[in-house]
Amino acid sequence: MTTRIKEREEKKQPMPTEGQIRESLEEILVPGSMRSLVKLNLVREITTSDQKVNITLASAALNPDAQDWLKAKATDVIKKLPGVNEVSVDFIEAKPKELNDVHYVVAVMSGKGGVGKSLVAALLSIALARQGKEVGILDADITGPSIPTMFGLSGIRPSGSDTGILPVLSKMGINIMSINLVLEHEDDAVIWRGPLIGKAIQQFWEDMLWGKLDCLIVDLPPGTADAPLTVMQSLPVSGVVIVSSPQELAAMVVRKAVKMTQQMNIPIIGVVENMSYFTLPDTGKKLELFGKSQGEEMAKTAKAPLLAQIPIDPQLAQLCDKGELERYSSDVFDTLSQNFIEALPLKAKQT
Repeated sequence: MTTRIKEREEKKQPMPTEGQIRESLEEILVPGSMRSLVKLNLVREITTSDQKVNITLASAALNPDAQDWLKAKATDVIKKLPGVNEVSVDFIEAKPKELNDVHYVVAVMSGKGGVGKSLVAALLSIALARQGKEVGILDADITGPSIPTMFGLSGIRPSGSDTGILPVLSKMGINIMSINLVLEHEDDAVIWRGPLIGKAIQQFWEDMLWGKLDCLIVDLPPGTADAPLTVMQSLPVSGVVIVSSPQELAAMVVRKAVKMTQQMNIPIIGVVENMSYFTLPDTGKKLELFGKSQGEEMAKTAKAPLLAQIPIDPQLAQLCDKGELERYSSDVFDTLSQNFIEALPLKAKQT
């Protein structure tokens, strides 16, 4: 009898490790998000004993149907692992802000309207996504949002539940939240005073299930008042990218944003000059339509590198209008991408 028991124990397959179980759970995409349980940071605990696996998931932003589906899917996937005979999946309550694990929060700021902050914010997120990073965009420009249009997300709504909201994913998998994604019509005006705008921005940070992100890009509205102040005081901003244009009038206003950032002791990652020039298609000659470039001077004022000088590019404008910005490619974009990624390794604040 003793010999038979020993033989049965020897035939038992070893239990999978926690790492192997997490790797399997990585294959399960959350309904309404198309990101995995692991990337949304919903896996809270995994224990194993006597061929049984116990998994605890957070229920944030998951409606009852989604929870039932995930429970069944996780059970089915883990049961297929060698050495597993039984699987238990339970849910616990958790707020999105308790689950979000964002390494860098980068604010894109100008102080001046119309210089292309949203464009730069979008390009920076695309640059990171092409490097295989997990990226999000928080569109804090509540009264003038344009991020959804650039990514072709018009008419798409975020999903979730009473316990949280799931960002919308772009074609490349960039997580996006904007006020335009919840308006009945994208051209509806948001006529709110400062406190309401500030509250909306805080909700986009605290009530959104961003999960695990390498970087969250925050597209700030113009100015140095309520909205930018809310972001800099409420979010763990790692650094700021300053956007300017060649005109002296614009540069003067942008310098106000630089001084605000410096006064709040937030590092400036770099400066981007937009609409720097236009290249004549026939001759290749560069025309400085808005005056001589002030990019280098602005970078010196900000005590930060000049990341790129973006020209007026008809192709870029067309892709934005068509919602196909993620297809954009150019030598200038490559320069922006490389310089931004090299400048990014700042000390990340704890979330």
